[in-house]
Amino acid sequence: MSPKTLNQLIATASFLFLLLSGSTGNSLAQKARVPPGGHLAVVADERLAALRSVPEPSARLLRRLSRGRLVSIRGTSRNRDGLVFYHVVVTRRTSGWLQSEAVIASWHAGDDSRLLRLIGGADEFDRVARSRVFLDAFPRSSLRPQVLLMYGDAAEEAAAKLSREAERRFERRELPANGAPEFSYYLNYSGLDRYNRQGVIFTFDRSAKKFHYDGAAWREIVHRYPSSPEAAAARKRLETQSTDRSR
Repeated sequence: MSPKTLNQLIATASFLFLLLSGSTGNSLAQKARVPPGGHLAVVADERLAALRSVPEPSARLLRRLSRGRLVSIRGTSRNRDGLVFYHVVVTRRTSGWLQSEAVIASWHAGDDSRLLRLIGGADEFDRVARSRVFLDAFPRSSLRPQVLLMYGDAAEEAAAKLSREAERRFERRELPANGAPEFSYYLNYSGLDRYNRQGVIFTFDRSAKKFHYDGAAWREIVHRYPSSPEAAAARKRLETQSTDRSR
């Protein structure tokens, strides 16, 4: 076995280990189905994740893959338009061609930068979900503090939106006077579920009836990257949270 092949095998094994042994709430670990063989990658841009019968964007669609899905890359092909497709295995019975920009891998140079660009152009849930993919796949990337800050900011932005949605919902449907405590209805609001699956934990301000992000990503920046440019911003967000809670 050549040194290059050995390094690729080690990188693939490390990638798989990181995806499956991530923190609590790791969405990839929860739904990961490990395909056999090849070099593992994960779907990061679901808009391009159409599994095709041949390496052409107009070819027969076999299935559409969801964000966070693991695939095994077996080969590469470039079509006449210059698009690069990967021949991937999804399950033991399913394989096909996937546009290369749909997936990222920790062993592929520059994929952390490419995924960072994807995060910036999304709405708050997509920013959270793509940030989660990044944090699981690239634990040693120098871009990690930036992504942690984006993850936390997107979660807090989502908290404001969810607060308005929950209040409107519970206004229309009066809560039973002798039922469970009011705050427990809010904390069980179904709109929180998809964020929880991405590792986001929300707290609830009972007096203001508002959700807030618990700040875990900001605290990680402060503790692990105290000299980074993002650390000052993270401290400010944590201080704001602390001030709001003390009022």
